[in-house]
Amino acid sequence: MTDTAVSPPAFSRREQEVLVLLARGETYGTIARQMGLSPHTVDTYLRRLRSKTGAANRTQLAFHAFRLGYGA
Repeated sequence: MTDTAVSPPAFSRREQEVLVLLARGETYGTIARQMGLSPHTVDTYLRRLRSKTGAANRTQLAFHAFRLGYGA
């Protein structure tokens, strides 16, 4: 049996910013205001992040954010 390490997915700078804010407990609207984006754009970033991490929902994504070191 071989040991295969899984590297964390590559995130864009904006995706990383969204992850940090999500890990702090911010809402879509608050993230949008702080980043100067529309809530729809934040939703798009969060969908991409869920896809990259395999998270099924926002709660799992927040867990992944903490696990990857994006937590407060």
